[in-house]
Amino acid sequence: MRAFLGLARSGVYRSAQLREDDAAAMRQIDALYTDHPFYGSRRIAFELKMSRKRVQRLMRLMGIAALGPKPRTSKPAPGHKIYPYLLRGVSVERPNQVWAADITYIPLPRGFLYLVAVIDWASRAVLA
Repeated sequence: MRAFLGLARSGVYRSAQLREDDAAAMRQIDALYTDHPFYGSRRIAFELKMSRKRVQRLMRLMGIAALGPKPRTSKPAPGHKIYPYLLRGVSVERPNQVWAADITYIPLPRGFLYLVAVIDWASRAVLA
C-alpha cells in the first residue's frame, strides 16, 4: 500500500466509532450541561453515575467545557487610579539616585511574615 500511495501505515487510522449508548449519554450530558454550564466532567460523571473518562471523551467530542472563573491578574478594578511612571526617560547613572521597594508576605502556620526590600537601582544593592 505504501508503495502505491506514498503513505506510511502509521499515519492512516480508522476513525473512532460511537457506541450505541453514547448517543443517549450525550443527550444526558447535554441536558445537564444546559441546566448547569459550570459543571465539569467530574461533577457530570458524579450526577450521571458514569465513568469520568467517558464523560471527558464525550464532552470533548461535543465541543463543550465547563464555564469557570479565569485568572484576572492584569485587570485593574473599575475606578482605580492609574499612577504615571515617573522614571520614563531617566537614565540611572549613580548610586542613591533611584531606590525601589518591594513587599511580599510569607505564609506561616500562625499568620504571615511580611518581607520588605529596598534596593538601589544603580548598584543593585539591597539597602534594607
